[in-house]
Amino acid sequence: MKKLKTLSQLREIVGRKRNNGRTIVLANGGFDLLHAGHIRYLEAAKKLGDVLIVALNSDASIRKLKGAGRPVLPERERAEILAAFACVDFLTIFDEPNVERILTALKPDIHAKGSDYSKKTVPERETVLAYGGRIAIAGGPKIRSTSEVIPRILAKFNQPSRLPGLKPGVSSGLILSGALHPDLKIGVLRRRMYKRESRSRG
Repeated sequence: MKKLKTLSQLREIVGRKRNNGRTIVLANGGFDLLHAGHIRYLEAAKKLGDVLIVALNSDASIRKLKGAGRPVLPERERAEILAAFACVDFLTIFDEPNVERILTALKPDIHAKGSDYSKKTVPERETVLAYGGRIAIAGGPKIRSTSEVIPRILAKFNQPSRLPGLKPGVSSGLILSGALHPDLKIGVLRRRMYKRESRSRG
């Protein structure tokens, strides 16, 4: 995955690009189950400058922020999907709850955040302003979130017989009501679906 870099590699890349007069933009997020809002955010962020770096939350980081069962897709898969986008120039994966460490190391000209923030509520605001960077809100109005998409997907398969791996009589409606039945954890469902697909192929 050529676009995926370590922070030290990105320091060198950013230095070269900046010496050539390029404007560096940093976007960040979990990008778990991509939807149109993610695409609009990334494309708008790219238009703000010349080089778009995407900082991707690691599996551990998302788990801390979103709880058990997340992410749905592991970090390497999420990175591979993002790397396929023409608007994304480079990627890096981080474990922290925010990107202050990356901002301090790279000092991008623009820190682009999605429209679930305002310029005053961006968590890394003080860090960006301290080194002379600019904050931009990109991607238009927020239309979707992965945390909302997951229950909607499960709701479409509310009949027990249509959910692979569930015991008879167990309904995905329990997920929507907040029950923590072990058979309904997203990670368990994903593993059981994978095993069933593997058996059918074998």
